[in-house]
Amino acid sequence: MAINPMAMLQMKERLNIFQKDHPKVFPFFNMLREQGLQEGAVYELKVTLPDGSERVMNFRMNENDIETFRLLGSQQGE
Repeated sequence: MAINPMAMLQMKERLNIFQKDHPKVFPFFNMLREQGLQEGAVYELKVTLPDGSERVMNFRMNENDIETFRLLGSQQGE
C-alpha cells in the first residue's frame, strides 16, 4: 500500500490544529512515553458527554500494544 503524501500533509495539519486547541494532550502523552510504556500497566480513558453521562474503558498494556505505540511515535518523527 502506497503512502499518500497529500494525506500525510493533511494529517500533519490536523494534528497541529488539535495541538493548538488542546495544548495539554501532547505533553501528557510525552510524559507517559518518557516514563516508558509498561507491560501490565492499566490505561483508562474516560469521556464525559455534553449530557453529563460518562463512558469509561480501560486496557492492560501488553507487548503488542507497546510495539504499536512505538511505531506510531516513529511515524510522527518522535
